Amino acid sequence: MGIDERTQALMEQHLALVIEANKTTNLTRITSPEEARILHLEDSLAGLPEVEAAPAGMLGDMGSGAGFPGIPLALATGRKTVLIESVGKKAALLGNFINELGLADCVETYAGRLEDLCGDRRASFAVLTARALSQTGSLMELASPLLSLGGRLVCYKAQPSEEEISHAMSLQETLGMRFVSRRDFLLSDGQTTRCILVFEKVGKPQVKLPRRSGMAQKKPL
Repeated sequence: MGIDERTQALMEQHLALVIEANKTTNLTRITSPEEARILHLEDSLAGLPEVEAAPAGMLGDMGSGAGFPGIPLALATGRKTVLIESVGKKAALLGNFINELGLADCVETYAGRLEDLCGDRRASFAVLTARALSQTGSLMELASPLLSLGGRLVCYKAQPSEEEISHAMSLQETLGMRFVSRRDFLLSDGQTTRCILVFEKVGKPQVKLPRRSGMAQKKPL
């Protein structure tokens, strides 16, 4: 993977900041550094090959939460990165983490919904990540208007059902997206299952996007 010592140290510092902040704000159920290294840091970097395979350009982390996978991926790839988080308290903490880590020149936060980000960032992203955020079809809908042509959506899933996958596949043409790859694996604890799904923006959606805020999840296409 070729992550140098300084980058590794910043990733560890981010983990420590999250664990400390979690004492007063509910960011994660994982409180031990050992568990966090596997379930947050290793998990975040698991999608690095798929992110690096995307075209050059800006990375957006959808529903960034505590900054996973966005901050580790920003550190590992050097891409300009936007951490997108609709919960104001979490977005404020992300801003603090960015400043503490000295990343303000390359990482920023967007405190708002993905649908609203389309206002000034439509077709701006080369790659979008989403980790345990929503159903794959909903993620494709939310990502499509934000991705530039050829841009990639990288979905981190635990173990998606066949129903979820087939629904996502049925939406490809409607959303101007194309399935690229699926990779299933275990994390180093030997028991945590992971699946990375990748879709590419290949054309104009057949429906007007974005729909009203929340519709992608409440009333999926």
